[in-house]
Amino acid sequence: MTNKQKFILLRIVLAALGFAALMVLAADGRLNLLLLLGPYIIIGYDILWDAALCVMRGHMLDEKFLMSVATLGAIVLGEYPEALAVMLFYQTGELFLSLAVDKSRRSIASLMDINPEYAVLLRDGEELRCEPSEVRAGEVIIVRPGERIPLDGKVILGISSVDTSALTGESLPVDIAEGDRVLSGSVNLSGVIRIEVTSEYADSTVSKILELVESAAEKKARIEGFITRFARIYTPIVVLSAVLLAIVPSFVTGEWSTWCHRALLFLVVSCPCALVISVPLSFFGGIGGASRRGILIKGSSYMEQLAKTDVVVFDKTGTLTYGSFDVIEISSVIDKDELLRLAATAEQGSNHPVARSVRKVYKGKLVTPKQVKEIPGKGVISDGTACGNRSLMEHLGIECPEVASTGSVVYIAKDGKYLGHIVVADRLKESSQKAIENLHFLGIFTVMLTGDNMAVARSVADVLEIDEVHPELLPDTKVSKLEEIQASVEPGAAVCYVGDGINDAPVLATAEVGIAMGGMGSDAAIEAADIVLMDDDPAKVAEAIYLSRRTVSIAKQNVVFAIGVKLLVLLLGALGITGMWAAVFADVGVSVLATLNAMRCMRVNIKENIDSV
Repeated sequence: MTNKQKFILLRIVLAALGFAALMVLAADGRLNLLLLLGPYIIIGYDILWDAALCVMRGHMLDEKFLMSVATLGAIVLGEYPEALAVMLFYQTGELFLSLAVDKSRRSIASLMDINPEYAVLLRDGEELRCEPSEVRAGEVIIVRPGERIPLDGKVILGISSVDTSALTGESLPVDIAEGDRVLSGSVNLSGVIRIEVTSEYADSTVSKILELVESAAEKKARIEGFITRFARIYTPIVVLSAVLLAIVPSFVTGEWSTWCHRALLFLVVSCPCALVISVPLSFFGGIGGASRRGILIKGSSYMEQLAKTDVVVFDKTGTLTYGSFDVIEISSVIDKDELLRLAATAEQGSNHPVARSVRKVYKGKLVTPKQVKEIPGKGVISDGTACGNRSLMEHLGIECPEVASTGSVVYIAKDGKYLGHIVVADRLKESSQKAIENLHFLGIFTVMLTGDNMAVARSVADVLEIDEVHPELLPDTKVSKLEEIQASVEPGAAVCYVGDGINDAPVLATAEVGIAMGGMGSDAAIEAADIVLMDDDPAKVAEAIYLSRRTVSIAKQNVVFAIGVKLLVLLLGALGITGMWAAVFADVGVSVLATLNAMRCMRVNIKENIDSV
């Protein structure tokens, strides 16, 4: 609790004691007025002052102006306990709201703890402690156990495990060794490691996370805009209605005191605090809860769109698969190690992903070939060893079996004789199947767009049980296909696209909601996306949709509850059925209840709900 909140609490306690004295020592009007003034000024001086400032600035129609008019009017009518009660409960409600907002802000601000305070730079053999922003790409930093990794980079020395929970929401430590990539914001847990920096601080993961979270509040949902517009129209209407309620019936009946009292009740009830505070707080809490799970939503408008999602479209490579090729099969008429040696030797000059996969499997020492000839689109010939696709074998007139596989088949021949083949394929992510299952449980149609051939695309779609697949697409045709899908959904429904590569940026920007893989995804994709998954886990897509639906549902509950209660009490107050206490509940009570409901967005256990599917 802040000092300001403690001071408000003290004022509430003193005013409550004054209210108790006013109720117990009920006497004549003059004594009651004296008993009222002290507690009333203690609890309401700031509201009265702000209301006076608003009047001088021409902005009269806010809740403080309404509270001031209502309570001063009650004093004029001799309703001293009710006047003090309105101020007392209003300030109590405001304190609860302040505490709730602070809790939500702390949940967001906890992300700021990932911001590293310093970096230990290794320069000319000496350790230099400096600001992370001073370190340049290519330089080497040292991170000891317990320290936060300040910059993105690659481990060049040491073995350790890191805590990535602040970035991904995953509580289990991740083991790292030489050659592994590490992200800024992670905490080194065990060994001392040296990291070669790959991104300067401005482009680092931690910097991007903080930027995304800080800018999220700027992009408001439509329901938040509705509340703002509603308050602007609603407040003047109820003030005019209160004036008419005080004057018109009084002329007819002559009971000025009765109808003025009812008009004051009308003003107290009319304050739109519950709507103005609780709805943005719902989205604020939802964004904070998602951030703790490694789901960064750039604004509540995207959360609202995500809640409407009926179709999720996936890229394949790097999204549902790892995007890295591995040898899954070796078939050879000679020793397999010898086949691998020949293939790795022939392919050692190539940067093709398939070539790199073959070289990665072979653990022996390679000798640089004397003569290498590359045949575009087919493969290479190196010192008599032919290594490539079936077209290369046909080009050289070498007979070989036709291998049916969804991966890339590398045929190897030596001196015109077929020796065997190696199958290299992209691996599915372990969570991809769970991701599709969870989306189907949520009633969402799934589609995959990929540049791969039909055989590869179909095999992946069949394993994951994806509803629809479109293969052999280029980046521009992906956009066209996504637009076709968008045109086919029902009005008001949204289409979400999930991708990771540079070629996905146009599609991410085209979709109503674009989700990018933030761990290994390209900067262009992350920039174009509306939501970023920090651990590249496709299962987080269903979590994000689930959380968004729940957040929007809670926000709508608050709107219906607040407006419904207010309209009911406004009607009953105008008819003289309810008094000032009901008016206080309709204002302060509804605000507190709506805020407590909004705070559920921060506490929801998404993983428990989704994993129970």
